[in-house]
Amino acid sequence: MRFLYLDWPHLPLRLEAARRPPESPLPDLVVLGGQPWEPGSVLDCSAAARALGVRREQPLGSAHNLVPEALFLTADPEAYRATMEEALEALARFTPSLEGEIDPSHRAFGQILLGIEGLARLWGDESTLAARVMGSVASILPESPRAGIGNTRFGAQVAAVVGAGRREGVAGVVAARLEAIPPGDAHAEAAYLAPLSIRLLPAEPEMRDRLRLFGLTRIGEFAALPRSAVLARFGQLGGDLHDLARGLDGRPLRLRRPIERLRADAELEPPVDGLEPLRFVLHHLCGTLCEQLGARGAGASHASLVLSLEGAASDAAPLRYDQALPEPAAAPDLLERLLMARLEAEPPGAPVERLALELHGTAPAAGQQLGLFTPQLGRQARLDWQLTGLAIRFGAGRILQARLLDPEAALAEDRSTWRPAGTESSA
Repeated sequence: MRFLYLDWPHLPLRLEAARRPPESPLPDLVVLGGQPWEPGSVLDCSAAARALGVRREQPLGSAHNLVPEALFLTADPEAYRATMEEALEALARFTPSLEGEIDPSHRAFGQILLGIEGLARLWGDESTLAARVMGSVASILPESPRAGIGNTRFGAQVAAVVGAGRREGVAGVVAARLEAIPPGDAHAEAAYLAPLSIRLLPAEPEMRDRLRLFGLTRIGEFAALPRSAVLARFGQLGGDLHDLARGLDGRPLRLRRPIERLRADAELEPPVDGLEPLRFVLHHLCGTLCEQLGARGAGASHASLVLSLEGAASDAAPLRYDQALPEPAAAPDLLERLLMARLEAEPPGAPVERLALELHGTAPAAGQQLGLFTPQLGRQARLDWQLTGLAIRFGAGRILQARLLDPEAALAEDRSTWRPAGTESSA
């Protein structure tokens, strides 16, 4: 397996720096997390603050005692989370084998791992793929990441650190180079790791001190020890580190969970009066959201359309249409047809200033069985969608659909039942 590892160290602080105007950059001493008198803790800090003893998760008051002259900034975790979700969405177009932490308080925030095995025919060789991947998030995540390619996740992480140490300049710009471990088995990765410092192993400081007492300074020296001896001296933790040193890292990717809710908004200036202009805007929003769902092979089971009306009181709730879909799908034409049926049945009573569409309840998109000998339409409307539209048009409970219960039941009334059309179908 081949992995591409990308790392933006101290990403929360980078995001805060990117939000400031160029004429007002951050000073050398910065602590991110809140004001010193607040009960929170440090989320991130600058290199100068770290040199003076400030650490993540440290109480803000303690950080202020260490660096009272520092600039203390209030963090915006939701903005950081949204930015990382946007970056992961962009990277998901390259491969579904994607791992990334979206919680800014997690130590792995800013680290992304992609499985890139077998993608050469789609995106080019590994260096070309890495350039395209980093280019896709260049406008989302500030500055260039550390990047490395390896046969295991640990190897890719080490390659990124080594590449960051071998910086190269191009036309006056200094950037970390892409470091790649040669493809191969565990022996190839172990050979790459052997001459590197043992400090690259993810060990606790106490473990590193014990290894240093034994005179072990290189990863290869540690890997050459018998595993049984390592287990006897250092326990299971030492055995796990020994496996990493030998190029054996069986930890799988923790595939990220897809976004469960997608939303798109449109500001209408001037306000729109009439359904046809709304249809045009709705067509665009349905296409945009369904394209994102389709890229992940997912579909939505519910849609919510929210309209803000002209002249409404500031505390008045917007007009909302909630529509259950017959099956998880990402078909913009069918979705637009159902929502327009809702608008035609219950038209807004005033011009619309703002329109928002939200899709939620994401799940793997439902498939459709096609006939073998009959011609098929490119996007054939399914019967359930047609029945749902009829139910919206003529009213709930007026269109019924038979549902099979138990064909072998002794009584006829136990073999099937009727349910209102437009309700969620079951297998």
